[in-house]
Amino acid sequence: MQASLLTAFWIVSFSLVMVPGADWAYAISAGLRGRVVAPAVGGMLLGYLAITLVVAAGVGTLVTSVPAVLSVLTVAGGAYLLWLGVKTLMRPASQLSADDGPGQAAGQNSRQGWALRGFAISGLNPKAILLFVALLPQFTRPGAGWSVSVQIVVLGALHMLNCASVYSVVGLGSKAVLSTRPKAARIVSQLSGAAMIVVAVLLFAEQVFAFARHT
Repeated sequence: MQASLLTAFWIVSFSLVMVPGADWAYAISAGLRGRVVAPAVGGMLLGYLAITLVVAAGVGTLVTSVPAVLSVLTVAGGAYLLWLGVKTLMRPASQLSADDGPGQAAGQNSRQGWALRGFAISGLNPKAILLFVALLPQFTRPGAGWSVSVQIVVLGALHMLNCASVYSVVGLGSKAVLSTRPKAARIVSQLSGAAMIVVAVLLFAEQVFAFARHT
């Protein structure tokens, strides 16, 4: 692959990753909960890996061409974000550490649980599928020495590297800055939950408007 194409894609990818959204909110929430930043970020990366492989296999184009499939993904992703956002909003980080016993806190901070939730946040994101389907092929070149599928996987890996860097900094930074400020940690945790709820509502609203246009 041409170095110029990789550089151009890296700039675009990094710019997109730097825009706060549900991923940022989840990384912040993980940072405030304790030592779960790595599994939370790792789960989100696995979700993006799954989307990359789907697009590389050509399934992504098929999925985006069937409105019903995208609608199901949107509703499922929105419902999950809504549930996670309400849960975070009602039980922010500082309240969890103060109110829960050791057994319940351990369950809440399960590394596997945080990884699975991270996978769901990115893997069930229909916007990510649409973005990858529309964006990745633009930075591939047939006959460049590698197949288009391999090039898409490379680009997806580059995007995951950007995600890993930014989301790790966001999560660890929130932990370092707010760990000694319980009141601030509570507010930021609630804001991250509210952000997830807003994203979920926007996803639902988009589906309602789309349904209204076709009726």
